[in-house]
Amino acid sequence: MTKSELKIRAIENGTVIDHITANKALHILKILGLPDKETKNVTVAMNVSSSEIGRKDILKIENRELDHEELNQVALIAPKATINIIRDFKPIKKDKILLPEKITSIIKCTNPKCITNLESEPITPIFKVIQKYPPVVRCHYCEKLIKTEDIDKQFE
Repeated sequence: MTKSELKIRAIENGTVIDHITANKALHILKILGLPDKETKNVTVAMNVSSSEIGRKDILKIENRELDHEELNQVALIAPKATINIIRDFKPIKKDKILLPEKITSIIKCTNPKCITNLESEPITPIFKVIQKYPPVVRCHYCEKLIKTEDIDKQFE
């Protein structure tokens, strides 16, 4: 190893999210509520070289396996990411993230007049996925299209 290389330690158990769109790892941490009291070690590599996608981010989350709902949330921010579940230092499951047909509650409708944005109407936002890459969703209630840029702004 040369002086310019940094070795990232393997995790014994947990989740590795790879092939995250460059500079989106912090958005994913925010969605997942990390770091938190239970999750002791979270490793973030940002804007690293990738032969597949040019530049990418990587997240290693020790002692936590993401559930189906969390994976759906990650898919909205990083639709080309891969998930590796690690047990005893070995990857036991590797999957591409799949954006579901419907997204609920993690983003808000950008239409200020949408019923989901009225304080007097506590309604959970629901969006139908119109385009998987780059993600475009449509509000179930007011039918406003929300593009990737608008989604990203909600996590900044």
